[in-house]
Amino acid sequence: MSALLAVLSALPALVADLATLPLVSYVDTLGQFLRPSTLVGVFVRGLSKSAIYVMIASGLTLVFGLMGVLNFAHGSLTMIGAYLGGLVMVLAVTGASGTVSRFAFFLVAVLLVFGALSALGGVIEVGLIRPLYDRPPIYQILLTFGVTLVLDELVRIVTLFYGLQPISEWQAALGTKPEPLTATIRLGSTTVSGLALFEILFGVVTVAAVWAFLTRTRYGLVVRAGSEDSEMTEALGIDVRRVFTTVFALGTGIAGIAGALLMWDPVWGASVPLAAETLLPAFVVVIVGGLGTFRGTVVAALIVGMVDAVTTWWFVNAIEFTGLPEMFIFLILVVTLVVRPQGLFGVAEVGGH
Repeated sequence: MSALLAVLSALPALVADLATLPLVSYVDTLGQFLRPSTLVGVFVRGLSKSAIYVMIASGLTLVFGLMGVLNFAHGSLTMIGAYLGGLVMVLAVTGASGTVSRFAFFLVAVLLVFGALSALGGVIEVGLIRPLYDRPPIYQILLTFGVTLVLDELVRIVTLFYGLQPISEWQAALGTKPEPLTATIRLGSTTVSGLALFEILFGVVTVAAVWAFLTRTRYGLVVRAGSEDSEMTEALGIDVRRVFTTVFALGTGIAGIAGALLMWDPVWGASVPLAAETLLPAFVVVIVGGLGTFRGTVVAALIVGMVDAVTTWWFVNAIEFTGLPEMFIFLILVVTLVVRPQGLFGVAEVGGH
């Protein structure tokens, strides 16, 4: 929210800058943007941003699709995943650790973060959310909002106690990145960062794993049946409450995996503000795609990621106003709510009990 307010407060200065730029400057910038090397670079960066957005939003979509719970603590769980992943890497990686070892440690960190966040999610669902299923949705919203405040402050206290820089990104975790992810790789006539390619690969694997779980496993079939008609599913002898717990744990686990990846990205990094920074784009992607639809989440993440990459390029190379990409992301949300309130692939009503 603070980022959005900062962008809105800076709009008058932006309009003044746009008015003072000569038209020939825009023509030259457009010619530079249409070069194949520039387009390839922007496309790759757009895919990497899309991969990050889809990983952040997938867990939120699963939870709302089955349970109808809008989890405001999702960003905080992602932030905790970043710190846990960073903790494992800082403890495991030494100055002599090679590239292969660092990748292996990262996979171990991902598994540990997924397990820890899934267990935490299960506890939250059983202990806090389950007693509120029979109450109006506002109770769940207020509860999860309170949970995110508690989690953020707990992490802030811990990071301050150990001197881990709760505001800026955790530099020690950033330093555990393998060398290929800090280098640039040539693709034709342009170069892209190794981290961007790794984020794309990680996002594709995550999407494929969630898709396979939902469509190729018996439990995924139960989840989809529960999201369509929980009463009928329960009448068939399936313990829907246990399915709720499993899906909530899975959603928080995916949020933790996204955080483990973000600890290596210098744009995000492990920090307490990461909770709010990831929650807002996650909500935008979920709403634009259609609440509760995984296919819509993937498509919306691609749209938001590409728009983010294009506007970032333009307002870094032409106008030097770095806050505008965030504003365009929210414009996508506003246009979607006006033109198609249910989202790209949404239905009139999902979730509920």
